[in-house]
Amino acid sequence: MLTDQELLEQIKSDPNVHVFDQLEIQIAELIKLRSPMVTFSKDAIQDEVRKFLKKHNGQYGHWVYYPWNKHLVKILPEQEFIEVRTIRNKYKITAEEQKILQGKAIGVIGLSVGQSVALGLAMERVFGELRIADFDHLELGNMNRIRTPLSNLGLKKTTLVKREIAEIDPYLKVQVFGEGVNDENMEEFFCGEGSLDLLIEECDNIKMKIKSRLMAKSLGIPVLMDTSDRGMLDIERYDEEPSLPIFNGLLRELGEENKLLANFEKKEKQILGCILDFERLSKRAKSSIGEIGKSITNWPQLASSVIMGGGFCTHLAREILLGQPVKSGRFYVDLDEIVKKV
Repeated sequence: MLTDQELLEQIKSDPNVHVFDQLEIQIAELIKLRSPMVTFSKDAIQDEVRKFLKKHNGQYGHWVYYPWNKHLVKILPEQEFIEVRTIRNKYKITAEEQKILQGKAIGVIGLSVGQSVALGLAMERVFGELRIADFDHLELGNMNRIRTPLSNLGLKKTTLVKREIAEIDPYLKVQVFGEGVNDENMEEFFCGEGSLDLLIEECDNIKMKIKSRLMAKSLGIPVLMDTSDRGMLDIERYDEEPSLPIFNGLLRELGEENKLLANFEKKEKQILGCILDFERLSKRAKSSIGEIGKSITNWPQLASSVIMGGGFCTHLAREILLGQPVKSGRFYVDLDEIVKKV
């Protein structure tokens, strides 16, 4: 069994490994943010960095190895890393709030809009643990809305999202459900080493949309969903309203929610119509639905809508987890409507 030092030397000895040691730049940032009223000259900050390293006997920082691209990167220890990486959050997100968020667990089902959501959550550090679920692999047609390099084609979406988060912040915990969420692993996804604090549901499967909500409702877990059309957002606060109907009551006319999955195939189109609230869709979304299975294979989504939805869900996740007064309901942030000339 190799020691950490022996393993590090072995990795460094590989001629194909790219070593990135920019620790001194990170230390300089740390020194500056801890002395915001001081303006350091280039020579002065270099001197402070030397003093800092001498104080720590030159043994400072952590090495992170990314085997998929053979990158070895030296970074600050965890607490200092978080301090520097979140400094531009400060006051929009207070230090106390950042600590609260560090103890939260979020689940994301579906990684199209969900990819933008997951990356937004990671960049703001809105969680300490993230559970991501999707059974699908990246295809070229996904890349109209998923920001990722061509070299990731064929990878599981869960793999590429976990890697992207690890390259932003290796101290964040990400648990992967690479077969998606199903009846066998649903309890583990929701409860795991501790219950989720929030579910963000972005999958295409109608049955799973219903099942995941029924599970979230039974556990008192709030749910968010963005639908990438007209800025459509669903907020279901089962943590505050345990008797709230799923989808905020949009399926009420179809009978008891616990019986919605009985004879599902006969009701699927009707359920989908109620969830989408067809009359409130954009004109182009309405016209596209009739083309599914004819000229297109699935519901169209645009990068602008998906990225915006990721931002909306990140913002609302943070507000809910910090106890801000966020109400249940369906809401629209329709940019076309907002900026339309009268």
